[in-house]
Amino acid sequence: MNTRAFTLALIIAGIAMFMVHTYIEDQKSVIVKNYGIQRTVIVAKRDIKELELLDETKLMQVTVPEKFIQPGSFKDIKALENTMTTVPIIKGEQITKPRVTYPGAKTGLSRQVSPGKRAFSINITEQQAVGKLIKPGDRIDVVSPMDYSQGKMEFRKVKTILQDVLVLSTGKNMTNSIPIYGVKTPKEIKAMKATVYERYNTVTLELTPYEIQKVIFFKQFYGFRPYLSLRNNNDQKRVRIKSSDVYDTLSEDEVSEAKSFFSTQRKAN
Repeated sequence: MNTRAFTLALIIAGIAMFMVHTYIEDQKSVIVKNYGIQRTVIVAKRDIKELELLDETKLMQVTVPEKFIQPGSFKDIKALENTMTTVPIIKGEQITKPRVTYPGAKTGLSRQVSPGKRAFSINITEQQAVGKLIKPGDRIDVVSPMDYSQGKMEFRKVKTILQDVLVLSTGKNMTNSIPIYGVKTPKEIKAMKATVYERYNTVTLELTPYEIQKVIFFKQFYGFRPYLSLRNNNDQKRVRIKSSDVYDTLSEDEVSEAKSFFSTQRKAN
């Protein structure tokens, strides 16, 4: 083996490595000079919705040049415990102080009510609310029996009184659900990302002030018993729907008989 050639090769390799190292260090110096040293910041691991509670599953630490760090950024995930977003945040965006807050008066249901609308709750049963499979964010119609005849069957009707209504909450579960302090989502549910249908006896709707007056009138004077029919969220068309009465449930022959019977009753009374 040629020792001299091997030694020369080692020297050349060492010089090459030194030159590469020097070049890399020079480039690092240029980058640091232009953009600053690398710092740790917290960014969104995935897209995060408005009013969503933050935890380690939605956040991650990354290093970026100092020049690219946004004002009010966070360095530690623990500093974001029990906070929630005030605006939607896209995957990879830095989490900054103006974008997060703590649950409070301004993060409740009132924030979700559209200007000009009001939140209004009604009591329901499982039969009245599609087996209680209705959830916040769904759109529904409100249908109710009406009796303004003091018990006379021919004047009883079933009427669609509201169409394309937004469901703001079911019980205490709101459109943008805000977890309650001290209540943790089971790990199994988190892993499955499953939709959990909670028990509830009230549904809160987004209505205009006039629609609320209408519902209260029906409830106070017509024995209001609301039935909620679930719509497709993309179907927001409102149409004229004829009220249904006893004659709509009968055949043509039966209608004639019923009219004759009711007429006889009225004359007798």
